[in-house]
Amino acid sequence: MKRFPSGSIGIAQGSCVLFSDFADGGVMWTGEGDRESRHSVAFPQEFRLPPAVQVSISMWDTDHQTNARADLTAENICLAGFDLVFKTWGNTRVARIRADWMAIGQVRDDDDWEID
Repeated sequence: MKRFPSGSIGIAQGSCVLFSDFADGGVMWTGEGDRESRHSVAFPQEFRLPPAVQVSISMWDTDHQTNARADLTAENICLAGFDLVFKTWGNTRVARIRADWMAIGQVRDDDDWEID
């Protein structure tokens, strides 16, 4: 369980299209084997501590003649953002993916005191 010290809790959320490979013949649509798409996400405001990040596929468009294989994760989570990573493998053909994310964590408050 992730516990946050008392203070202000912030929630940041967003959505992004990771790729549209069917439009330009990209590797997710035309390739085979292990493939990865990585997208850097910046939070609108830094968190005080690394937040908890939840990611989900909100839209996917795949070829119906191959198995749908997908792995979506949040990596390199830090105060300012994280990497949204989509992976597929085998002969899966992915035309496009949109992913949603939500980060929950402690944020600085105007009443916080910084003592050096």
